Amino acid sequence: MPANEMLNILYEDEWFAVINKPANFLSVPGRGVEKQDSITHRAFTLFGEAHAVHRLDYATSGLIIVAKTLECHKRLSEHFRERRVQKEYRAVLRGPVLAQEGTISKPLICDWPNRPRQMVHREWGKTATTHWKLINRDRRNSRVALFPITGRSHQLRVHMQSMNHPILGDEFYDDMCSKADERLHLHAYRLEFSHPFTTAWLKFIAVCPF
Repeated sequence: MPANEMLNILYEDEWFAVINKPANFLSVPGRGVEKQDSITHRAFTLFGEAHAVHRLDYATSGLIIVAKTLECHKRLSEHFRERRVQKEYRAVLRGPVLAQEGTISKPLICDWPNRPRQMVHREWGKTATTHWKLINRDRRNSRVALFPITGRSHQLRVHMQSMNHPILGDEFYDDMCSKADERLHLHAYRLEFSHPFTTAWLKFIAVCPF
């Protein structure tokens, strides 16, 4: 994301903003001066105050919420923690998925020697559940909608790999990923939740770019 390019703000009020994050861009600042540019850093520059309510992987595009006040951050964080936010992702998987839908419940833990990679670990992993539905498929790939019930790091990516259908362009979990793959084919497509102050039910969609 070029330094002179503005944030793609889909919604904004006095409490928070909903932003469409591009792929291969940080949600929050990393370590070091060269990793400060991020969604929250640019939002802080724009709004004067910005707090990350949740995060998307560097390689993932789509909807992300930035709170403008600490009270809003507290309330929205509770929404996410209590699973009162409906989340839908879109992804393209390698290979034809034969079933129409399913649920994956496999506990995840950090693969420390290979971090930031995560892995399934039945004994020490944290509970992780993903529901998925097939949208369409051909002989090479499948397009799916993903509904994470929990929000573990790399959850969707590891769960799809565990089905033997890794997400296209996933440098960590797709063994057939190559430099020709322009991006990870994972997009945060839809968010629905109750407004933290007005209680109005809100729905946001960011058109899938692939």
